[in-house]
Amino acid sequence: MKLFRSEILLFILITAVVIGCKFGDPADEGNDLVSYLTSKAIELHTSADMDELIEKAGDKRLKLLGEASHGTHEYYAWRDSISRRLISEKDFSFIAVEGDWASLYELNRYVKDMEGAAGSAREVLENLERWPLWMWGNKEVEGLIEWLREYNMGRSFEDKVGFYGMDVYDEWNSKAALYAFLEKHDPALLENVRSLYDCFAPYGEDSWEYARSVRMGQPDCTAETAAVVELIRNSQDRLDVSDYEFLYAKQNALVLKYAEKFYRQSIQSRGPESWNSRVEHMFLTVNRLLDFYGDGAQGIVWAHNTHVGDARATEMANRGRANIGQLSREELGAGNVFITGFGTYTGTVKAGRQWGERMLKLNVPEAHRDSYEYLLNQVPYNNYMLIFDEQDRAHDEFAEPHGHRAIGVVYNPEREVPGNYVVSILPQRYDAFIFFEKTRALSPL
Repeated sequence: MKLFRSEILLFILITAVVIGCKFGDPADEGNDLVSYLTSKAIELHTSADMDELIEKAGDKRLKLLGEASHGTHEYYAWRDSISRRLISEKDFSFIAVEGDWASLYELNRYVKDMEGAAGSAREVLENLERWPLWMWGNKEVEGLIEWLREYNMGRSFEDKVGFYGMDVYDEWNSKAALYAFLEKHDPALLENVRSLYDCFAPYGEDSWEYARSVRMGQPDCTAETAAVVELIRNSQDRLDVSDYEFLYAKQNALVLKYAEKFYRQSIQSRGPESWNSRVEHMFLTVNRLLDFYGDGAQGIVWAHNTHVGDARATEMANRGRANIGQLSREELGAGNVFITGFGTYTGTVKAGRQWGERMLKLNVPEAHRDSYEYLLNQVPYNNYMLIFDEQDRAHDEFAEPHGHRAIGVVYNPEREVPGNYVVSILPQRYDAFIFFEKTRALSPL
């Protein structure tokens, strides 16, 4: 892909100075910019208001749908609406989400009515075990999954739309799933795999304990996890299984390989290596799914804005962090990818105050005055969409770097500034942006 225009390169050089300082007050930029954005805004009331977005995204190989938090109803609901239209009108093949492969594969079994599938989406979602449970165990996701199952009914198995997790977490469920697969189909290979994974035995399936021990000088399991992937990859010809079953097994082995790398690098390094290893796994998973579905396949990705909005148009570039949006544009070409970000001015959100703590409904304060969200709230619509073009990307004021809110599963509103803002150039980061004046928290099961 061609490099962004020279202003982006300058932005990346100066962002380190900008971070932590005032980004420039949008209120001081005058009414001209607000008028400009108002003229481009498309008010959103129903799914029918997204016709232009569906047309622009409909021929892309990947449609990336972001979110500014993991606990906001509107982000899930509108991603649902967009996904349904892309699937039903443009024949998109699958949805890949920022979730666990082994656990969420049970949703894939359900929507395709595969052997051994659960009796309902709720049954799968209520049996999820890994924190944060609300991220997928919510009524918004339940509704999408039930729609997907109904949509798939009457279609040939090859034409049924899939639903997959693409993250590195939940590695021990992936190990158990791989063992169960091999016990059924190749017990001899299972023994070889067990002997390799015995490398993890001293740590009792505690990945952080494993990573800390490696940092203290204990041997790592890098070679062993890679060897398992090769064993599985080379076994396809002799295994009497469907392509779906083989994809499932191989991906579980890959989860272990990349999880080992992610946890080890998280402890060993203060740099971007662990972040990038997780991003690499998610990006490669999406590409495997595109390859699996064949020529002409199109995929939908659900992930946080920090994963889908091109990292090169953010402060992340200064820290050496890539993301799915950047890699997709580089590898597939910008013309084959359409990225939509989401944001809000204020509202409520589901999150925990610390990792692993109980879920809370927390207030999202009004956006910081030096943020894009503050600027976008000056447009006189409650909910609207912007679709970016070269005019936007060349606009002297709109294409200035500002803070862009990013809330994770851990959130402390009283400490939001500057930690929950990522300095960005919005029209370079996304192809479209959907803004809500006020949002509300997800509805957990």
